[in-house]
Amino acid sequence: MGLRAIEDVLFPGVDVDLERLIVSPQLLLIEAAARGRPPRCPDCATLGRRVHSSYWRMLGERPAIGRKLAIRLRVRRYFCDRKRCGRLTFVEQVEGLSERYRRASLGLKQWLRAVAVELGGRPGERLCRALNLQAGRTRLLELLEAPEVPARAPRVLGVDEFAFRKGRTYGTVLVDIEAATVVDVLPDRTSETFAAWLRDHPGVEVVCRDRATAYTKAVKEAAPDAIEVADRWHLLQNLGAAVEKTCQQHRACLRKQAEQDEPAEAPVVVLPMTVLPKTPIVDRTRDRYQDVHRLLKRGWTISTIGRHLQLDRKTVRRFRDTPLDELLACAKDFGAHRREQLRPFMPYLHIRFAAGITSGRQLFDEIDERGYTGSIQALRQYLARLREGTIEPVRADLPSPRRITSWIMRLRDALTELEEERLQDVKIACPDIARACDLARSFHDLLTNRRGQLLPEWIRQAEQNAPAPVRSFAGFLRQDLDAVTAGLTLEWSSGKVEGHVNKVKMLKRTMFGRASFRLLRIRILTHP
Repeated sequence: MGLRAIEDVLFPGVDVDLERLIVSPQLLLIEAAARGRPPRCPDCATLGRRVHSSYWRMLGERPAIGRKLAIRLRVRRYFCDRKRCGRLTFVEQVEGLSERYRRASLGLKQWLRAVAVELGGRPGERLCRALNLQAGRTRLLELLEAPEVPARAPRVLGVDEFAFRKGRTYGTVLVDIEAATVVDVLPDRTSETFAAWLRDHPGVEVVCRDRATAYTKAVKEAAPDAIEVADRWHLLQNLGAAVEKTCQQHRACLRKQAEQDEPAEAPVVVLPMTVLPKTPIVDRTRDRYQDVHRLLKRGWTISTIGRHLQLDRKTVRRFRDTPLDELLACAKDFGAHRREQLRPFMPYLHIRFAAGITSGRQLFDEIDERGYTGSIQALRQYLARLREGTIEPVRADLPSPRRITSWIMRLRDALTELEEERLQDVKIACPDIARACDLARSFHDLLTNRRGQLLPEWIRQAEQNAPAPVRSFAGFLRQDLDAVTAGLTLEWSSGKVEGHVNKVKMLKRTMFGRASFRLLRIRILTHP
């Protein structure tokens, strides 16, 4: 293949003449000369007519056939003939290949910028090393430039917070809901910063937000004509929290009903005093608690203790702030989720255990006929704890407040027949939970069918005869009535904003949470 053919492959559409190709086992060196039209002065735009001199400059290029590729480019220096211009000479640039102050071709620069956007500094440096690209982390980060933010805000703007350091410092991400793209990132979540951004970028008509008061204050100050839309997912989350709190407050009603439903002849299991089981996790928890507090008394910091005991800082902080009894209780219940399938059969097992039937195989066959789908190992572990006296007897299978809440907040069609029956039993046992259930389902109907005009009537009913947590939720809705009504009426929501918040979390993980605000903002705005 001649030089002309190689030139067509390596420099398509680029004004250079290929003069020489040097091939070595590790490197391809190309010598070429610029042959384009005379350039203009970068200061005064005067066309260059007189050549001052020429010189060679080295450009890095993308690898070829597994070898590093470098270009030795001969360029011309021109006189600037305009007397008023302060520049005496200037150098020509080859369009599509070179630019001022760069020792890399434009193609290589695009590659390195793509690596920096996706991976950042040190991870990008490791990838470049594997791809035979000469680029350190500093060079990669220098290539990152945040795109310019449009002068006008999008018509439908979504706003939400994200954590730089959870529980300490937060930022704000702004999203164009219609285009599903990030518009800008703010360094904090204060109303002053957001209000200043809205003043500098007019044009917003709809603002989708959660129920944070800082953003509400900023919108009212800087964009009073904009329609605020409360996010529907957060509304359901807040309602679910109110329903769960109601179930927790009225758990005594369920216990009373369960005790009334128990057969009178049911024997009571006599167990020895409850003691903690001798398990490795319980022993390890107790030892770790003693080690952490011993080092704390010596004046050690959390980071130093974590390095010494090979623990995460959050783990050390939890052992510092949590009483030993609570830690041991959590350790004792480790693996409790595996016994969920056994829970409905625990009252029956206690009756049979008190009657002297302690064989794991026999009890397994009996509950298997009654619908048990778990393993015999879980049953044997439970019976062993019964013999040791490490658990209290279960007199009734009471659903937890969280489980009752899940039954209430889900659609009726999503519940099984058994779940529907148990929910009906709960509603019969406690009128307050029944009222909370009716109100929650009617609110869900308003939200699903976009009947925001009926919200004031729902609030009035909730404030009259609802349990205290639901009544408090209704009061919060009344304080933010316009935004909540818009959220239950309009099509807009903060779902796309939450998606970008999750993307921010992913970018933080790739940078190990150590990125500065400038770097994180650049990566958020440039990440596809």
